[in-house]
Amino acid sequence: MRVIEAPRELQTVRRRLLGYVGAVYTMGALHAGHLSLVKQAREENDAVIVSIFLNPTQFNNSDDLARYPRTLERDLELLEAADVDIVFTPTAEAMYPPHFQTTVQVEDVSDGLEGAARPHHFRGVATVVAKLFNLTQPVHAYFGQKDAQQVVVIRRMVRDLDFPVDVIVCPTVREADGLALSSRNVHLSDAERAAAPALYRALQRAAQVYEAGEREPAVLRAAARSVLVREPLLSIDYIALNDPANLHGIHTAVETPLLLSIAALAGKTRLIDNCLLPWVLNTQEGLTSLLGCV
Repeated sequence: MRVIEAPRELQTVRRRLLGYVGAVYTMGALHAGHLSLVKQAREENDAVIVSIFLNPTQFNNSDDLARYPRTLERDLELLEAADVDIVFTPTAEAMYPPHFQTTVQVEDVSDGLEGAARPHHFRGVATVVAKLFNLTQPVHAYFGQKDAQQVVVIRRMVRDLDFPVDVIVCPTVREADGLALSSRNVHLSDAERAAAPALYRALQRAAQVYEAGEREPAVLRAAARSVLVREPLLSIDYIALNDPANLHGIHTAVETPLLLSIAALAGKTRLIDNCLLPWVLNTQEGLTSLLGCV
């Protein structure tokens, strides 16, 4: 495994790689969710590049950036065990040199949900992913369903700017009690950690109502809310139903697939989770059948 810090060096090495190249982009503090993306990339490509870059431009406050876990030595050990070919670990100064002034703004799909709660977040995401696409030039790039809005933003950017890359969306990886894996989960207190799986139970409850034939959005959201309100340590930000392809809000009953998203605060830690309805779509086969590859 080769660890590269300089963008120019990465470009030089990338030009020598033959065959299919898969890429996974991370901010470090790797967990089983990241490694599931790496595993799929390893199975489907001749070479795998993983980036570890704590991107400052997608954070809305300095405290959140400062609190983000940093575990580079452990991350590199995990990636070497996963048979990764190249790990890209640039500095912020290398990615955003003096007088940097070009950004990528994906309109519409960046506005609601997390975009409303975290202004400029998706501009930072789109900009850094565009740079990483250019630096790594993957045939396939792998992203997790947990960050569903991010997936929609990146897919839209790929279409609009004609990036020659297939975006592969992979299922959310969870703890045994259903909590979606996230690097920020380390910030949860014991009591908050015990409350956090309520997000998953809320998704399940709404899915049960959906499978019973209910299609009215207000009823589906109420089913999810009925679970969350039982946890006093959770403060609900939103429960939303959207079209999974374009994130248009769903306010009337439809038979097409739905994206159900939840955001809540547990203390200072922001928790997000989502599922597709019907529930059967929350698999690799389901995601591929619905979204395909860009």
